[in-house]
Amino acid sequence: MFRFALVGGVNTATFFGIYLLLHPWMPYFAAYSLAFVLAMIGSFFMNTYFTYRTRPTWKKFLLFPLTNVTNYVIQSAGLYALVTWAGMNTKIAPLAAAVVAIPFTYLLSRKILVPGAARAAQAQAEPVADRSTV
Repeated sequence: MFRFALVGGVNTATFFGIYLLLHPWMPYFAAYSLAFVLAMIGSFFMNTYFTYRTRPTWKKFLLFPLTNVTNYVIQSAGLYALVTWAGMNTKIAPLAAAVVAIPFTYLLSRKILVPGAARAAQAQAEPVADRSTV
């Protein structure tokens, strides 16, 4: 979970940087969408290599956007609501909307990037705290 959060932080910073660069040149939602796609590509590679320590494949690359569809829908709805209904600044609203989508993205990306058998092996390899000494 720590590695996912770290990658998420880097990915969010990347997304936000791209968004801010594009924002003056196009409507805020177009800048948001393009920044999202570019950051998603980076997120795929960071998550395969660092978070889940698995090999990237074309199959995983093509399935990975499915994990981000939920993320995109949640963030887009949040972005629209924050800007349109709450009057939030279009430069800050994407960050607020992104926070809500984090747990959904983690669960879905883990399901795609770490197949069932590999997830079970990974869970067995992770140390479990001995609760009898607490």
